[in-house]
Amino acid sequence: MTLDHPLDRPTWNALISRLAGFAIGDARAVRLDPACGVFLAAADDGPEARAAMTELARLYPGSGIVERAGGPMDGVLPDGAEVVGGYPCVQMVCSALTAGGGATMDAEPLGEAHAPEMLALATLTQPGPFRERTHALGGFFGVRRDGRLIAMAGRRMRVPGFSELSAVCVHPDHRGQGLAGALSRIVVSDILAEGDHAFLHAKAEAATTIRLYESLGFSVRIPVSYTVLA
Repeated sequence: MTLDHPLDRPTWNALISRLAGFAIGDARAVRLDPACGVFLAAADDGPEARAAMTELARLYPGSGIVERAGGPMDGVLPDGAEVVGGYPCVQMVCSALTAGGGATMDAEPLGEAHAPEMLALATLTQPGPFRERTHALGGFFGVRRDGRLIAMAGRRMRVPGFSELSAVCVHPDHRGQGLAGALSRIVVSDILAEGDHAFLHAKAEAATTIRLYESLGFSVRIPVSYTVLA
């Protein structure tokens, strides 16, 4: 299997292009700034790339690897790596939102000034890897109730032609109100307006989540594997 599409290797293709300013490493292997996230990728499965990947994993523990399931880089890990978690996912893409606006609410842009409460909400709800400076990847919106941040969504990886919807989360006390879908629409609308397609990753077993994104206009593109290292 060849990996010709930029989304076949989202971490590698993002960190050598549009997110290069957030990358640590070189032409052999790259790692997202640990203050922003966990993602690690090697250029290929050759010995030089694997050695560089191994060194980055040693320097920055707790890395995560996202690769196309069944592809040539699926299962390529740092030497001696201890796998402590992971799960199969699906990668979904969207070129146009479906009609309908869903829930109505006042959403506000989120940024540096909101970093502590964004991290607190993500830590509570666990939408996926989120760190103290993930907000720096940009494009975040949130909803408040009684002055408290209760829901948010934003962007993460960017590869040529595509931007990732990520960190979609809602406080447990406010679920079932359509906030996840409404915030996702706002973020995706901005992505599409800028000329990109949107993409995301969801757990393969999360049927309800996948149906939500399908209702917005996303469709499953490929299966991907997510692996968490010690």
